[in-house]
Amino acid sequence: MNLLQNAALIEQLAASYALGTLRGGARRRFEALARSHPEVRAQALVWQGRMSSVAELQPQAAPSAVVWKRIENLVKADKEAKAMQATRVSVKEDKGWWGSLNLWRGLSSMGAGVAAVALMTGVNLNSVNARLGAEVQELTAKLSATPEIQYVAVLADDKAAASMLVTFDPKSKRLTLKRVGGFQEASDKSLQLWALPQTGGPKSLGVLGSDAVVKLTAAGSEVNAPTLAISLEPKGGVPSSGGPTGPVLFKGALIETAL
Repeated sequence: MNLLQNAALIEQLAASYALGTLRGGARRRFEALARSHPEVRAQALVWQGRMSSVAELQPQAAPSAVVWKRIENLVKADKEAKAMQATRVSVKEDKGWWGSLNLWRGLSSMGAGVAAVALMTGVNLNSVNARLGAEVQELTAKLSATPEIQYVAVLADDKAAASMLVTFDPKSKRLTLKRVGGFQEASDKSLQLWALPQTGGPKSLGVLGSDAVVKLTAAGSEVNAPTLAISLEPKGGVPSSGGPTGPVLFKGALIETAL
């Protein structure tokens, strides 16, 4: 099969490449193909741009002071290790080991530094522990509130044009849908999201509003389906038991990101 003549397959590979699910030899072959064919490279860039919108859904968070302090300690320890190594080399090259001025200067400076650190630690130990405990609690709270994207799906129309980006956070049981296409339903219609399990009929996951980003609540068992679909329904949607009554506009595979 001539891959370059199959636009839908190229777009699917580009989407998988951008998501990071295209791996191993398949990923290397796609990269080689993109380097030699501009149209493949263009599709890869388009999907990388679309997937970058996933990051926009994450709240910005500044690194904690604890993180910067650890970096500072690592840099300081590296400098001290290099200084000690230089002192060892100097001692080996000096025949009068005990008379090495550099050695005693190094030991004297090190002793003074240790004494100063011990004094500061003894004086400020309680305040440091209290501040560190507060910072750890704040960092833990921020990590708990950060969304964890476990599933992602790109829903496309019958021409393989992406129209909706779907992510699922199992911690908050929150589905987030972001419109990435130009489709807009009429005022008397609603878009309805469906899970299409391997067995059994479609199950409604909720009715979408007209906003660019829509959030729905769903349990993990409801979202755990190989395919998601969006149908065009009467205003307010239809009951889940009957399944879609209108045309299915968009469909796509649900991919688990935590492999």
